[in-house]
Amino acid sequence: MHGLINRSIQCFVQDTYGEGRWLSISSSMGVPPDGFEAMLTYDDKLSLKLLRTVVSQLDKPEEMLLEDVGTYLVSHPNTEAIRRLLRFGGETFDEFLHSLDDLPDRARLAVSDLVLPELQLEDNGEGNFILHVRGPHRGFAFVLVGVLRALADDYGALVLLDHRTQDDGNMAIEIGLLDSAFAEGRRFSLARGHQGQVA
Repeated sequence: MHGLINRSIQCFVQDTYGEGRWLSISSSMGVPPDGFEAMLTYDDKLSLKLLRTVVSQLDKPEEMLLEDVGTYLVSHPNTEAIRRLLRFGGETFDEFLHSLDDLPDRARLAVSDLVLPELQLEDNGEGNFILHVRGPHRGFAFVLVGVLRALADDYGALVLLDHRTQDDGNMAIEIGLLDSAFAEGRRFSLARGHQGQVA
């Protein structure tokens, strides 16, 4: 597993639950207090152990935890770079959804050896979409649900999200775009440093 994944989980714990909780998790795993290096690669078994330890210590279902990580990646001030990468996908939430097929390639432009699951958007019309998530790690789909939920708020869109396992074992996220301009979204500019509400 790419170290960026492990590091993201570590930073989520530190920023959301505090350094003390992270030190408890790292100690129980036998991981140094500094944790994971973002640009290294780790054995999948260690990444799975990290996830299970965090789930156990926070006493949260795994799916809910992963959704929370996805929300964190878009909404926390420390992860603004990820929000910016995603917001380049379009001026509206609908345009963003149609850019998701290209997200793995855009991510590799930023981190060349980061492998994300294959994404394919199915547009069924009238604001109904299915995002097919194909890859060996089911957890990415739950992270994406959190990302989509946070970005809908970011764009000011009203959406319904659900997920299911398909016959081939891969995940699908059902997206109902009820109102693309439901609320005022957060300001986004190509230039850094422009945050807050849309004027």
